[in-house]
Amino acid sequence: MKDGFGREIDYLRISVTDKCNLRCKYCMPQNGVDNIPHGDVLSLEELYRVVRIMEPLGIKKLRFTGGEPLVRKNLAKLIGDVNSIPGIEDIAMTTNGVLLRENLDALARAGLRRVNISLDTCDRQTFERITGYDGLERVMNAIYAASEAGMQVKLNCVPCRELNGDGIDALAQLARDKRLDVRFIELMPIGCGRSFHGIASEEILAGLKAKHGPCKEAPCERRGETARYYLFDGFLGRIGFISPMSHKFCSDCNRVRLTVEGRLKLCLHYNDGIELKPLLRGGKSDEEIRERILAAVRRKPQAHAFSEHDGSNADKRKMVQIGG
Repeated sequence: MKDGFGREIDYLRISVTDKCNLRCKYCMPQNGVDNIPHGDVLSLEELYRVVRIMEPLGIKKLRFTGGEPLVRKNLAKLIGDVNSIPGIEDIAMTTNGVLLRENLDALARAGLRRVNISLDTCDRQTFERITGYDGLERVMNAIYAASEAGMQVKLNCVPCRELNGDGIDALAQLARDKRLDVRFIELMPIGCGRSFHGIASEEILAGLKAKHGPCKEAPCERRGETARYYLFDGFLGRIGFISPMSHKFCSDCNRVRLTVEGRLKLCLHYNDGIELKPLLRGGKSDEEIRERILAAVRRKPQAHAFSEHDGSNADKRKMVQIGG
């Protein structure tokens, strides 16, 4: 499956819920958002069908997101079901970690091998100020449990000058002591993120070099990798940077997103896509839906335009509603 610019699309990110048990300031308003009615949310069976339809088109990699995916009941069953599809090679999840530890065994048995955990600070008070929840210890316990269980663990931090800019080094040092990756993701002007000022990757890297000495760039692990990783002497893990604002990586984009209400979203910035729910519930065959998906993917935009503040056809929803 290729888009109109020759990029091979083999990665599907699936939002299983628009609900979240945290209220991170750059992601969701403190009073939350209007949740999608239950009947408008794709069922687990419909989510599985979409994966089954798209696997013959070349989808090999899946990532489950939200909202917070672990608030969706029976997520482990869905992961187990899609893991049984022969062409699916890699299943990952992005979570805030609050519910991870008690679900870890079931997720591992289902086939989850990689987990990205959002963590914006190592300071308990700052964590509560950002998320609205005093849960840092709970999340840290989940991080260590996942790592000890043999999962590949990556920590995702969104640095904001107003929220956590003074705690960057403390986060980075988690990769010194544990075999995990700490990644700094440039803030994108989506939803509540427009109210804050992100910190560029180059500024953070320069600060870490001043503190820990020179580093070397690690080789890219896979096609379509959005992060650049660096190795510091004495660190067991890696430091990564995802830089959609300062180092646009759209030329290598290999992904599309499925929102919880069934829109196949072609680009994070734009509202372009195709509504799959009417097709899934309207009696269309797998082959008919597959052809519609192919036609939609050929219209995938060439690149986002966040830095140009392009409002034309931009998605106006909050990130929690779009899916990570």
